[in-house]
Amino acid sequence: MIRKADRPRRPLYDADERARRDATPWTLVQGILAPLQFLVFAISLGLVLRTLSTGEGAFAANLSVVVKTLVLYAIMITGSIWEKAVFGRYLFAPAFYWEDMVSMLVLALHTAYLAALATGALDTAGLMVLALAAYASYAVNAAQFVLKLRAARLQATPSRLVAGAAR
Repeated sequence: MIRKADRPRRPLYDADERARRDATPWTLVQGILAPLQFLVFAISLGLVLRTLSTGEGAFAANLSVVVKTLVLYAIMITGSIWEKAVFGRYLFAPAFYWEDMVSMLVLALHTAYLAALATGALDTAGLMVLALAAYASYAVNAAQFVLKLRAARLQATPSRLVAGAAR
């Protein structure tokens, strides 16, 4: 019986996908937007926590969540274009299926925040708690992508070592 751990894994990228990933300008766009989004997230998280703990700074906290959401939309749109360029589909390519699934939750929570802010459906505390839920889902999603990128690097390393040894 072959155990799951003993089965060979499909690499994250086959040779054609890796070439498309390396050739598309959307890879650079994602490489710029991802750390930018994390920086906006970190600043906004601090503002949201301050507002929850002191009751002060609600305008700045709300504005920061709106900015975070706009950056999220930008990275999701450009990420979909990247996924189409690399894998031939805008979302749910097998290599990024679960990351895309969690991204849908992240988008839903951030969009719910915008809707609640626009309609006045929640008070300040409710908005801040919703922002924290959105941010928790974002943190899980960001961790998924970091782990996926690490796995891709680890998969690429042996072939580079073999190629270097053959010279």
